[in-house]
This record gives sequence, C-alpha cells and structure tokens, in this order.
Amino acid sequence: MIFSGTYARGVAQEQLSDEAFVRAMLDVEVALARALARHGLAETAAAEELAQACGDAAVFDIDAIGASVAEKGTPVPGLLAAIRARVSAQAGTTLHRGATSQDVVDTAMMLVARRALSPVVADLTGACAVSAELAREHRGSVMAGRTLLQQAAPITFGLKAALWLDALQRARDDLAAVRENALAVQFGGAVGTLAVLGDRGLEVAAELARLLELTSARTPWHTNRWRPAQLASALGCALGSMGKVARDVTLLAQTEVVEATESGQPGRGGSSTMPQKHNPVGAIAVLACAHRAPALVASIFASMVQEHERAAGAWQAEWGPVLELLSLAASAAASLREALELLEVDPVRMRENIDELVMAESVVTALGGGAAAQKWVQQAARASWHERRPLRDLLLEQPDVAERLGAEGLDHALDPAAYLGVAEQLVDRVLDAFAGAGQG
Repeated sequence: MIFSGTYARGVAQEQLSDEAFVRAMLDVEVALARALARHGLAETAAAEELAQACGDAAVFDIDAIGASVAEKGTPVPGLLAAIRARVSAQAGTTLHRGATSQDVVDTAMMLVARRALSPVVADLTGACAVSAELAREHRGSVMAGRTLLQQAAPITFGLKAALWLDALQRARDDLAAVRENALAVQFGGAVGTLAVLGDRGLEVAAELARLLELTSARTPWHTNRWRPAQLASALGCALGSMGKVARDVTLLAQTEVVEATESGQPGRGGSSTMPQKHNPVGAIAVLACAHRAPALVASIFASMVQEHERAAGAWQAEWGPVLELLSLAASAAASLREALELLEVDPVRMRENIDELVMAESVVTALGGGAAAQKWVQQAARASWHERRPLRDLLLEQPDVAERLGAEGLDHALDPAAYLGVAEQLVDRVLDAFAGAGQG
C-alpha cells in the first residue's frame, strides 16, 4: 500500500494481514477440534489430521475465500470448503462441529487483536520510557505554558513530558488490560445454546478458551457487543493520547517556536520544493492516524444495537473498523516512539521565547491579588503590547506597584523560574508512578 509508511507501520501489521486473519480462523477450527476430542466428542486422530491440514495458512487461496463472502456473508463457509478438500471424510465431519460462522469470525478477531496488541503495547512502553527520560532531564527546564495557543504562565518542559508520560502510560495499561481480560472466545453455536453438543458445550467452550489463550466468556456474546466496543474504546483513547503528544511536538517544531524538533537521518522531513523544510514527519503520521479514529470508534459503538440472536449488518459492520483501529494504533505507536526517540529539545530557545508578559499573573500574585492588582497589571500589559515597551518599565511607572514591590520585588515576580508552583513535584509524582509500575 502506497501510504503504509503513515498508516501501516510497526511489526503488529504482520498480525493484521488477510493471511493473518485466515491463520486465526484456522487456529480456531483446530482448537475446537482438539477441545471436542478432549471431551470425547471427536476422535483425536481426526483433530490431529485437521491440525496438519491447517498448519500453513499460505496454502489456502485467500482471494477465493474473500470472494466467497459476497455469496455466503462471511469467510467461514469458503474456508471450511477449502479445509474439507484437504482432509478425510471423518475429519471433515469433526470440523466446525457445534460452531457457527460468527463463533469463528469473532474468536479469530479476538485472536488477531491479542496478537497485534502485544507489539502495540511494546511500542507504547518504549514511548513511555523516552517520555520519562525527557521528564527527568528537563525537570527544571523553564518554558512558556500556553493556553488557547497564547503564552499563559511558565512551566517546565519536564512537566510537559511528564504529562505525556502519564497519558501514554494510561493508554498502554488500558490496552494491556483489554488484551488480558476482555478478548474472549465466542462459542455459542446457532443461537447461543450449543445444542449440538448436548450438555458438554460449556466444557468444550472452556477448553477452547484455554487452547487459544483467550478469556472464557460467561455467555456467548453474539449480539452483546461489549467486548468489541471496549477494544475500540481503548484503541480510540490510545490514539487520542498519542495524537495529543504529536500535536505538541508539531507546535514546538514551528519555525517561530523551534523549541523541539525531530532529528534523524539527513533528508528526514524534507520538502519536494523547499530546501529549508524540516517537517516533524513522525508526529504528523501519528496525527494522521489519530484523526481517523473517532469515526471508526463511533461505528463500533453504533453496531452495539443488534437484533435478537444474530445481527443483520451491524455485526458485519465491525470487521473493517476493528482491524483498521488496530492497524492505526500500531502505526501511531511505532511512529510516536521513533519521533520521541529522535526529539531534540532546546531549553535555551525555550527560555528565550518566554515573553515578559507571561509573568503578568505572577506580578498580580506578588501584589496580593484582588481587583486593583489585576487592573494595574492588565493596564501595563496592554500598554506593553501596544507600545512595544518592557512590562517591567511600565509597572515601575505605576506608583502603587513601585511602592508595594520595588525594583527588586518586581524582578523576582518577573522571574519565570520563581513561579513554577508544584511543577517539579508533579514531574516526580509521574516518574514515581512509572517506576512503581516497574518501568522507571
């Protein structure tokens, strides 16, 4: 795919291909046959014959299986026909016993998600580690805090990085929790009763979950779509959290700001026409992925409203969005980790960029607060802006300010490093939490 450098990065993509999904469906069918044999509902030899026939997904005609969906509604009938063509009649009768197509597709989707989430979590862990290092290194690096895209009051870059870390760690932990607890086997047969298996259905379901290393669901969830929705929600939140970090990086890399930039090999971030350009391409890729997430998550939530025991269209509508969310999250995590690893931070530039007006609140605080102090400083700040005169000079020209603070007191109030509140304590709290999770 021509846009894979943006939307399909990271080793997780290997688990999201058509072949990987067919591999997952084959794994479900083999595990089911073995679970049946384990409980005396199939011959062990038949189960092992199926395992042998299904051992290599590459031997199956994936295009033909995909084309069969138009006629059958799911890829499962086409897959079953291809398997039966490769096994004995006995093995063929064991194949898919007790299951319905949705059991196989849903369980395969859970398997694919479990396999793809491992490298996503790993890349997010790497991004967390880099953020933690940035927070430690720049714990006291003073910069302008910005609200509504305007300088507001001083912070430290260490605090900004710590806030990145806090959000990314939460996203990572949520995805890890979904991987371990929410990805469950789907096994209910035609209408969720497992009637074909008599009174052994629950035992087979539990064995199937054990063999596939998935959670065992209390009931079939054919039309109770909490699990795909929880997966989509966690992926959407992760993409949003990554997008926030990437947005900060793009803003810090602006030519007028240039407080942090992505480094890397010569030519990275270059333009086809403007030789001077050094675009933050990693952060831009993350943002491209994040921008696509809300609509995909919304489609999964819309699909939760389903009919009776099998949905007509709503279930099928989940397939593409779930896989796309997994792919986008994987790509964004890989791009963000790389962008943060390449990030070059310029504390000197950060300090130079701090406009004197950013200390207006500090001066009001030093004056004791209140409406009068607010008015004095606001008048001086507006004059400074319009007349292009130093705020310090204008404040000292006001008798009330000069009397209360004097030049020395005003200089202290105008020192960004003296007005950081609990910024460094917050950095330490986030770093301690990260270390407490065994990552710091």
